[in-house]
Amino acid sequence: MALAQKAEYIWMDGQEGQKGIRFNEMRSKTKVIQEPIKAGSLDFPKWSFDGSSTGQAEGRFSDCILNPVFSCPDPIRGDNHVLVLCEVLNPDSTPHETNTRRKIEELLTPDVLAEETLFGFEQEYTMFNKAAKVYGWPEGGFPHPQGPFYCGVGLEAVYGRPLVEAHMDACIKAGLKISGINAEVMPGQWEFQIGPAGPLEVGDHVMVARWLLHRLGEDFGITCTFEPKPMEGDWNGAGAHTNYSTKSMRVDGGIKAIHAAIEKLSKKHAEHISSYGLGNERRLTGKHETANINTFKSGVADRGASIRIPLGVSLEGKGYLEDRRPAANVDPYVVARMLIQTTLKN
Repeated sequence: MALAQKAEYIWMDGQEGQKGIRFNEMRSKTKVIQEPIKAGSLDFPKWSFDGSSTGQAEGRFSDCILNPVFSCPDPIRGDNHVLVLCEVLNPDSTPHETNTRRKIEELLTPDVLAEETLFGFEQEYTMFNKAAKVYGWPEGGFPHPQGPFYCGVGLEAVYGRPLVEAHMDACIKAGLKISGINAEVMPGQWEFQIGPAGPLEVGDHVMVARWLLHRLGEDFGITCTFEPKPMEGDWNGAGAHTNYSTKSMRVDGGIKAIHAAIEKLSKKHAEHISSYGLGNERRLTGKHETANINTFKSGVADRGASIRIPLGVSLEGKGYLEDRRPAANVDPYVVARMLIQTTLKN
């Protein structure tokens, strides 16, 4: 007889970026299932939670519904235990206002599906210790100026690698489409990449990967934040560069479709910026590998652009574009939806 199964139900409260560096939007609780359900299934039962305690409902009518949309093996508990990502529904089964995933589903009409959109999400984050100081930085001072840390190796070049490695291993064991990691420009800052994946899948995998990062941080005594500009001064901010392509971009001569998409994006710049993360104005200054928040700029191999065309794409004449505007605390479902809406629907 199989032992009972622990299913960790995960959801978002929609308040990423509103709680400071110590807290995040991820929530979860455990349901014990006496007859185990296979990871990958969507047959997990719906559940509920007290929305008045997460800022998603009022106390007089506080129940919100958890509707499973993705499941995978739990790499922390192991055995037959699972992680169950859920969308939040109102009591009448309509999408909660924080349910940004459902808006993508509504956008996936036959014409959009025919373009087979793919996304690669570069999630940057910064580590902090229990004293709310950047992890690894000297007490009462600052590390060496930026330069030696990006993709660095060595005791003084990188801080926090054990958590990074544990997180990557957990994502792999969970079956997430993690495609890499690297130390970032500011010491104590790292990045993991999810994709290429479709618009729903990339968001699902990013959110589970974020939950795993925070959960493992508990074991290492490290808080990870997606704050766009965690340190003022001559330090890089944290973004979520999003690589995007359609079928038309990936075929021979696809560079024309890439340029056409960039032209459309240029006309919706303000609309995208308004949804690309809280506090992004402190990151998008025109310095530290960013374009100014009020200016739309594109270019080949230009990391100071809003939209970058990688050099290899330009040379091959097909591929993808990179939207460098999203902040690290952006909602990945929102980014995917807006890129599809602007390039394929407008």
